[in-house]
Amino acid sequence: MATTSVGIDKETGLSLYRTMQVIRQCEERLAKSHQQGLVHGACHTYVGEEAIATGVFAHLRLEDVVFSTHRGHGHALAKGLHPQELIAELYGREDGCSGGRGGSMHLFKPEIGMMGTSGIVGPCILHATGGGYTFKIQGKDNVSVACFGDGAVNNGAFHEGLNMASIWNLPCIFVCENNQFATEVPFDYSSGIPDVGRRAANYGIPGFEVDGNDVLEIYRIAGEAVERARNGEGPTLIECKTYRTRAHAEGMGDFTYRTREDVEEWKQRCPIERLAERLVEEGLASEDELKAIEAEVESLIAESHTNAEASPYPDGTTATAHVYDESATPVAQDIDPGDRIQTFVGGTHEALDAAMEEDPNIWVMGEGIGERGGNFMTTIGLYEKYGADRLCDSPICERGFVGLSCGAAMTGTRPVIDFMFIDFINDAFGEMINQIAKMQYMSSGRIKMPVLLRGCGGIGHSAATHHSGIYHSIYAHIPGLRVVTSATPYDAKGLFAHALRSTDPVLFLEHRELMAIKGPVPESHYEIPFGKARVHREGTDLTVVAVALMVHHALEAAEQLAAEGISVEVVDPRTVSPLDTETICESVAKTGRLLVVDESFQPCSIASEIAASIADAGFDDLDAPIKRLSGAFTPTPYSPSLEEAVVPNVASVVAAIRELLAE
Repeated sequence: MATTSVGIDKETGLSLYRTMQVIRQCEERLAKSHQQGLVHGACHTYVGEEAIATGVFAHLRLEDVVFSTHRGHGHALAKGLHPQELIAELYGREDGCSGGRGGSMHLFKPEIGMMGTSGIVGPCILHATGGGYTFKIQGKDNVSVACFGDGAVNNGAFHEGLNMASIWNLPCIFVCENNQFATEVPFDYSSGIPDVGRRAANYGIPGFEVDGNDVLEIYRIAGEAVERARNGEGPTLIECKTYRTRAHAEGMGDFTYRTREDVEEWKQRCPIERLAERLVEEGLASEDELKAIEAEVESLIAESHTNAEASPYPDGTTATAHVYDESATPVAQDIDPGDRIQTFVGGTHEALDAAMEEDPNIWVMGEGIGERGGNFMTTIGLYEKYGADRLCDSPICERGFVGLSCGAAMTGTRPVIDFMFIDFINDAFGEMINQIAKMQYMSSGRIKMPVLLRGCGGIGHSAATHHSGIYHSIYAHIPGLRVVTSATPYDAKGLFAHALRSTDPVLFLEHRELMAIKGPVPESHYEIPFGKARVHREGTDLTVVAVALMVHHALEAAEQLAAEGISVEVVDPRTVSPLDTETICESVAKTGRLLVVDESFQPCSIASEIAASIADAGFDDLDAPIKRLSGAFTPTPYSPSLEEAVVPNVASVVAAIRELLAE
C-alpha cells in the first residue's frame, strides 16, 4: 500500500483531511450563525488549529477520553461528535450535546469519550490526570488526553497536573495548543520561558515542540505518545505551535493586540491546504477526490445547521434537573445503635474498609494517608490491605488532587479525598464549585460525580486560623454538593457509608474535637440517608438546633436546665445540604421557640438559613423570635483565652436558652 514519507496510507490521509474539513466548515457555519444571532453566547472557534485535534485524536479509541478547554469545538468533532449536536448546543437547543446547558464552552458527549470542555483555564489538565488514574486503578490500557491553550501553561493546574501524572506514571497526553495569545495577552509576554515542550524535562517526561499546522508531524508524534501511554510508559507533553486566525471569540475586536498582516501570514500556512498539497504530491489523493470530500462535508454541515435550527428549545421546567443524581435509589433508615462502643474515627474507618473490600473502584488520596494511616488515623492499616495505588499519598497540591478526583469520578472510579483540614481544601475551591459540583448538571445527568471529600474542621487545640475553619455554610450554598456534619460515632459511620455509595459529590466534615469521642456503633453495615435530621432529646419548652460539636454542648445545657424543670428538645440536622427543615418545623410546632447554635460565624451562616427557613415555614407556630448563637465574626485566634472567647460553649448555650424563654 502506498504511503507518504511519514508512513500514512491513503485511507488515513483522506480521513485526516475529512476531519479537518468538518472542523473548518462547521466553525465557519457557527461564525456566520453568531452574526445572525443564532448563537446566544460566546463562540470560540478553532479555525487555523484543525491539525492538532485531528492528528492526535486519530490514534484514540472510543473508550479513550478527552478533556478540553473553552476552545473545544474542534476537539469534540475530532473525537466523533456529530456536527448537528455541536451546532444545536450553540443554538441552545434540546438536541445539543449538553442539552442546551453548556453552549460553546461546555461540550459533553461521554458516550464517545468526550468528557467535557471548561470555560475555566486549566482544570482539564487535572481532569485528564484523574482519567489516567482511573485507568491505572482499573488496569486498562486506555489513554487520557488534555487539550489546552498556552494560557493554561502559566496556571498552577499545569504544574500540579504534570507533576502528578509523572510521579504516578499515568497514561496521559498533555497537548498544548500554543496559539500565541491567551485571549489577548501575548505568550512571549506572559511567560518567562518562550516554549512549552521543553518544560516536560522538569517533570521527567518526554516533551515535544512541533509545528501545530502540520497534521502529519502531529500524527506521528501523537502516535508514539499514545503507544507509550498504552504500554505503561507514562505521560507525554506535546506543544503544537499554531495560530487562531479568527478572533478569540466571535464579535470581539482582533487588532488591538495583533496585526492584520500577522493574521494573513498565518492564513497562508493553512493546515488543510498543506495536507491537501502533500496528499496530491505523494500520489495518495487527486484534487477531485479532495473536492468530493469538501462537497460531502459542505452538505453535512448544511444539513446539520438546518436540523439544529429546527430543534426545539429545552423546556424551562427542566432548568433545575440534574443538579443531583435523580436516579439514586432510597436506602434503609437508621437502625438501633446497640451497645457496641466505637470512636467517631473508628466508625468511619469501618465503613471505608468494608466499602473498599466490596468495591475495587474505591481509592483514597491525601497527604500522609498511605502507610502512615493519616493525621487522624482515618486510614490506619488500609495501606497494607489495599496497596499504594488505592491508598495514595499525595503531594501538597490540594487543587491538583481535588481536580484529579473530578476526572477520576467522571471516568468510572470512586475517589475518597482525605484533605486533613478544610482550611487546606479551600485552595481547591474553584475545582469544587466550578467543576465537581456542576458536572452532573452540565452533562445533563450523563456523568455522575461519586467524589467523597473528607476531613476535619472546627475550633480547638489552639490550632489558630489556618487549622480551625469549618466553612460548612459556604459549601452548603453550592448546588450540586452534599454537605455532612456528623456529631456522633453512630451518625459518622452511617452517613459515611451512605456517602461511599452516593453518586453525588459529598463534603464530609468531621469536627476535630469529636474525632476521638466514643459511642454506640453497630458492627454491621448500615446507612443514614442525607437530609434526615436526628432528634437527640425530646422536649416541650424550646427547640435547640445544633450543628456538629454544638450538639454536645446543647445536650449538656439541656441536661443542666432539666434540673430546673426546663424541657429542651435538641435536633441535629446531620447534613446541612440537604437540610431537613421538616423535622425542625415539627419540633418548633411542639415547643414554640427555636434557638440555633453553630460555631461558624453568623453572617450568611447555616444558622441564618435555618432561622429564615423556619420563619418562613413555621412562623405561625412561633411564640417568640428565633434566636441564633454563633461564633464571633473573626478569624480564629491562637491563645486559649482568645479561642474560648470566639466560640459558643455550654454556658453560653444555657444563657441563650434562658433569654429566649424570657421572651
